[in-house]
Amino acid sequence: MKSWGMWFVILGLGSFLLNLVGIEFVVLGWIDNWGPTVGIGIRVGLIVIGAAMWLIGRKQEAGQPAA
Repeated sequence: MKSWGMWFVILGLGSFLLNLVGIEFVVLGWIDNWGPTVGIGIRVGLIVIGAAMWLIGRKQEAGQPAA
């Protein structure tokens, strides 16, 4: 779960930064189909969910309870 979370954060941050320049990852090219506001929401969601997954995975590796 930790590695999936890391990839979500990387994709979310990368997509957010690339969108400022006017380009996008091919995999995430559909994000702005519903408008720029929804696109930003999806990017932020990727970052938040990825960070949560990474933190939970890190706790599980350390042997601590996830919740």
